Amino acid sequence: MTTAKSGDTVRIHYTGTLTDGSVFDSSEGRDPLEFILGSGMVIAGFDDGVTGMTVGEKKRVEIPCDQAYGPRHDQATQKVPRAEIPDSIPLELGLQLQMQAPNGQPIMVTVSELTDDEVTLDANHALAGKDLIFDLELVSIDAA
Repeated sequence: MTTAKSGDTVRIHYTGTLTDGSVFDSSEGRDPLEFILGSGMVIAGFDDGVTGMTVGEKKRVEIPCDQAYGPRHDQATQKVPRAEIPDSIPLELGLQLQMQAPNGQPIMVTVSELTDDEVTLDANHALAGKDLIFDLELVSIDAA
């Protein structure tokens, strides 16, 4: 029986949950996720969890944050005077904005705190610092 290995194109149905059981993503009702195993297209722990699976196999993979989106970094948050945000932007908690780094690269940030005077912008990935659990089902393998 063929097992999934680096370089293979695989299709996976999955449900991703946090350790408290809340679902953060799922392929339910959609086509399976397709990616090349070992190519860096998905987080390292997901790649590792799929490696060695056979078509039709189901399994649960627990991925610590360092093999997922890494730890949260306090230096990735910034307080900005509210007056520096254009009035045309309707500020609310959870709003995602695009900023520009000094090198010109776009950076996605999330409004994580609002006061009358300041807006706290967070550039951490929403799942940074969180351990993740994936229920996987390998649908197909196209060998490399």
